[in-house]
Amino acid sequence: MNQIVYHYTFGADVPIEEVEATLLLAVLAAEGLHGEAEVRLEGAHSFDPGRRRCVIEADTAVGRDINRLFVSFIRHEFGADAFRLERVDAVPQPQPQEAQP
Repeated sequence: MNQIVYHYTFGADVPIEEVEATLLLAVLAAEGLHGEAEVRLEGAHSFDPGRRRCVIEADTAVGRDINRLFVSFIRHEFGADAFRLERVDAVPQPQPQEAQP
């Protein structure tokens, strides 16, 4: 299965602390939809304020909902031109198998 990841990059004029708070709000909203445990297990995301970047995986229903919520929130809060969004489809590399005795 391919891994789907969304990369969000924010302009210098966007308050990055507010972006982080908006991400946390999207995660909290996803907990309302899926439950806390499910979001912890399947809601992979990261935030790098130094690079002004957020990455959210979207290969699960939880991840897709976090992305939907986050993009909706940031568009309303900061405007459509405040960020750049890139979808990355990655094919997982096969894991090496140990030799059998």
